[in-house]
Amino acid sequence: MPGKYPGHWQHVNVLVVDDHRVYRLLIGGLLHKLGVPHEVHCDGQAALDAMAGSTFDLVITDCRMPLMDGYTLARELRRREREAGRPRVPVISLTGRLGQQEVRRCLDSGMDGWLIKPITLEQLKEVLMYWLPDPRQRLRKGPITVHERSQETRPTRAGLIAAFGSWGVVQPLLESLLQEAREDLEALEQARVSGDISLTTQRLHRLVGSIAFLGATGLERRAIQLTDRVNLSGVAFNGAALQALCQEVERYLEELAFL
Repeated sequence: MPGKYPGHWQHVNVLVVDDHRVYRLLIGGLLHKLGVPHEVHCDGQAALDAMAGSTFDLVITDCRMPLMDGYTLARELRRREREAGRPRVPVISLTGRLGQQEVRRCLDSGMDGWLIKPITLEQLKEVLMYWLPDPRQRLRKGPITVHERSQETRPTRAGLIAAFGSWGVVQPLLESLLQEAREDLEALEQARVSGDISLTTQRLHRLVGSIAFLGATGLERRAIQLTDRVNLSGVAFNGAALQALCQEVERYLEELAFL
């Protein structure tokens, strides 16, 4: 590790906030690989509590979470910074999509940049190089987007081992992903039957994160589009599309289980 990455990264502290356990494990593991001290939390309120007692140099947060989402977290952080006269901590949005509406909402809440799922080591390194430069070279920066993959990248056992170092690292991440995705599928089916729009879109959002975790499959884009359609025209009108997506996700999870 010494000499491979900037030496000053050993002296910074990064806060990661995501309600997906697999993403907390993933980003925490990648930061460890890069030699970057960090903490991980599952919602915005827990993150604010952590910031009340510790100093962080960068925050990477999911946008949509229970209890307190990333937008609310960023707004509250900016308010506290203004009142205390503290320096501005960069906040990077962790998102499965980035349209004009999402960009505006991120900027309005006080975020500084965007990291789009699925996440690779190189993408995370790019964010750190941009937002955690050598203090002697630190300048005020504008928004940065780390772009999503343009082609499908179905995971393979060999590819995952190459990315994470060993199957011993990959296996617990994969098991957590499968467990969370199956729980979300079950909850999504219940929401579909009950016609609950809020719960349906919430579980679709979580499925987007699970699907995109190991690579771009095309399913995550369909889930995002379906979320918009459910919000627009309701659950019943999109019932057949929801069932079809769930069946394809189940097949994808079966593929992952046999890697």
